[in-house]
Amino acid sequence: MTTIEIQKIGLVRSSLKNRRDCPSQEKEGAPEAWIEIDPTYADGLCGLHPGDEIIVFTWMRLANRDTLQVHPRGNRKNPLKGVFATRSPSRPNPIGIHQTRIINLDRSSKIRVQALEVVDKTPVIDIKPVI
Repeated sequence: MTTIEIQKIGLVRSSLKNRRDCPSQEKEGAPEAWIEIDPTYADGLCGLHPGDEIIVFTWMRLANRDTLQVHPRGNRKNPLKGVFATRSPSRPNPIGIHQTRIINLDRSSKIRVQALEVVDKTPVIDIKPVI
């Protein structure tokens, strides 16, 4: 097996404190949040502006990495599916993909974003613009 190294570039700061609090999707009532970028990576924010849509990639540290099948949305009435056919956070490599919009970007490497369905202190591993 090949080892892959991923660098954390920041952390999410959110009012969501545990997985039970998180909606399944951002459009289902997720709160605004802050993304605190490590100063080492602050120059990577150049070109981003309030109003821009971004995709935030996170490492869902609370996920079960041994799970290979789930009932979608945690509803046992839904047929069992492989995790690769779902957006379940529990999976071998728990990478979260979250589309949101920048509300504010301050000089100290903090990004205020609209709805983000992520638990507080979740590591951010990348940010990309929506094309």
